[in-house]
Amino acid sequence: MEIYTGIIDEIIYYNEENGYTVGIIETEDDIITFTGIFSNPTQGENLKITGRWTFHRRYGKQFEVESFELIRPDTLDGIRKYLSSGLIKGIGKSTANKIVELFGEKTLEIMQYQPQRITEVEGIGEKKADIIIESYREQIELKEIMIYLQKYGISPSYSVKIYRRYGADTIKNVKDNPYRLAEDIQGIGFKLADKIAATMGISNNSEFRIEAGIRHVLMESASDGHTYLNKHYLKEKSEKVLNVKISYIDAVISNMAFRGQLFVENIDGSEAIYYVPYYYAETGTANKITNLHLNFKNEFDGNLEQIIEEIEKENTKQLTDKQKESVIKAVQNGVSIITGGPGTGKTTIINTLIKMFEIMGKETALCAPTGRAAKRITETSRKEAKTIHRLLEYNFSEDTSTLYFNKNEHSPLEYDVIIVDEMSMVDILLMNSLLKAIETGTRIVLVGDVDQLPSVGAGNVLRDIIESGVIPTTKLDKVFRQSEKSLIKVNAHNINNGEMPTYNIKDGDFYFIKEEEGNVADNIVTLCADRLTSHYGFNGMEEIQVLTPMKKGVSGTFELNRRLQEALNPASDIKTEKKIGDIVFRVGDKVMQIKNNYQVKWEIAIAGKETEKGEGVFNGDMGRIRFIDNKDECLWIEFDDKREVRYDFTQLDEIILAYAVTVHKSQGSEFPAVIIPVTWAPPMLLNRNLLYTAVTRAQKLVVLVGNEKYLKMMIQNNKTSERYSGLKYRLSQIKQYF
Repeated sequence: MEIYTGIIDEIIYYNEENGYTVGIIETEDDIITFTGIFSNPTQGENLKITGRWTFHRRYGKQFEVESFELIRPDTLDGIRKYLSSGLIKGIGKSTANKIVELFGEKTLEIMQYQPQRITEVEGIGEKKADIIIESYREQIELKEIMIYLQKYGISPSYSVKIYRRYGADTIKNVKDNPYRLAEDIQGIGFKLADKIAATMGISNNSEFRIEAGIRHVLMESASDGHTYLNKHYLKEKSEKVLNVKISYIDAVISNMAFRGQLFVENIDGSEAIYYVPYYYAETGTANKITNLHLNFKNEFDGNLEQIIEEIEKENTKQLTDKQKESVIKAVQNGVSIITGGPGTGKTTIINTLIKMFEIMGKETALCAPTGRAAKRITETSRKEAKTIHRLLEYNFSEDTSTLYFNKNEHSPLEYDVIIVDEMSMVDILLMNSLLKAIETGTRIVLVGDVDQLPSVGAGNVLRDIIESGVIPTTKLDKVFRQSEKSLIKVNAHNINNGEMPTYNIKDGDFYFIKEEEGNVADNIVTLCADRLTSHYGFNGMEEIQVLTPMKKGVSGTFELNRRLQEALNPASDIKTEKKIGDIVFRVGDKVMQIKNNYQVKWEIAIAGKETEKGEGVFNGDMGRIRFIDNKDECLWIEFDDKREVRYDFTQLDEIILAYAVTVHKSQGSEFPAVIIPVTWAPPMLLNRNLLYTAVTRAQKLVVLVGNEKYLKMMIQNNKTSERYSGLKYRLSQIKQYF
């Protein structure tokens, strides 16, 4: 091993995710190119590095660093470089020169122990001094924390997140209980926290570890749609994750329940274990729905049939008896449900209700779970619809890294009627938040297609409420004449009824292309890049969407996105790129946000208008990459609603290529043309529910590509993944008392 001491002259490359660095260090005798894992290295830093010399075929002689020690810069040039590196807010080259000129070699000592003295420097007032002092303190703290955390395999990007959450208490909190990281830091799950704990010597049987493992299993199950797990199943899954005796897990479950960290209840004869947020959300939803239903007093005594008739004349549309029934139920009840497939007139009913409540002098709010769904209702109703998050005035606490709503039980919504569309997508947490903000006496109308895929989040809210029999429900089953002309609508109902679709009719809108599995991807690429664009005039990038059941395999999103990117947005000298792992992001790419980010800032700039600004992008939002800046390590995305958002490269785990997306990710969206590969997939994904949801995303054209055998399998398989949810049971239990 050899040891060198010198000043970092240049950082050639630095990867924030893993800390891998290539740089140049200047020693007393030499200039050395070094490589290794570092924590946010900075030009001007004085390092003592230990390692060995290697020879790279392309880059030549390099010093591979195995360990390093940070030494405070002790030369005037080193101090200048360090201060002007850009890491310390308020200090550029000019200011750095002035500070060093005044304080000389004692500069860093003064900044640490007598920081207010920097106001003695010309051009630094008290306000600027405060910014510099705070930034310098943070950099010193962060550097120490990064070096400490790096010993336990924590990457620099996660170190920054941890420091932002815990501040000066970071090292203490991590030492006390590293499993806190899994709860508090987005992206650090149980597995990574467990690795960190193992390197710190924490026992496998530690109660901290077993608690964290149980929470991990419950949170994983929530992402699979469950609000609770059967106790036996929870213990079984926890044993696999933790590799400890069941008796230890049993004891910790009891302790957690005693401390109120878990809830144990009997649901349909099963011992159900709830993680706290889901217990409160489920019980809160059941209680509030019952309250809104039972305590509603309909004071409207007008002639509803007559008003409906007047609206029919105005709209030149006659409602069916079922549609009229749904309107009357919505007026006469505190909570009502309208469900039906495509083309059954749900939009017509929403428009009728808007007019009806307007005549009654009632203030109505329209909302939906996603931005795309809200935009669609706005277009069809000509009344502004908001996302549920926006209606509830969402906000994000940077201190606790949690979402909260300004509209809640203490500051309720000021509307007489709330109409929620695309209800099948609403999970139990969001439903509970919405209901909290609704006062007794307010009408709430839930509209959706119960036969579509359930919410991505936990719960089976719409189906549970309908099947409980507590709330007045209208099921629409008549497909209207104009919809009968569309094979998309007709086939959606055929599929939902377990019947094969009709396809390949001349000038139709529903096609099946028989293809060998190995050629399906080729065919889809040709459809997107040539056939559908030349024959139908669709824009391959903007109007055609490939929807597939899964991520992996020859017809999965990973492979299809790679192939479609190559065909629709090929590499060129004028398109900047950024590679993350195996994925290349390129200017012009179609992308999707895959997790809610309530903090990211956006703006909408329209010529001649004031720039609109706000915060938050949501799971499922789609857009295009407009600009990539490798120097500043960021890119800009313009979303479909014209919001422009800046992403640091450290945030690129929040977006995916979206030429092809899973059917689950497409919920709440509609596209002019949809292409669906019909190939082998795990049996749980070859089901009617998933195919029905995919087909109902299309507005003008559906093309299935693959093997008829798998199409038949999907239609015959009416099994859906079981979801452990207690909402139906709770509502049914309450129903016994009224």
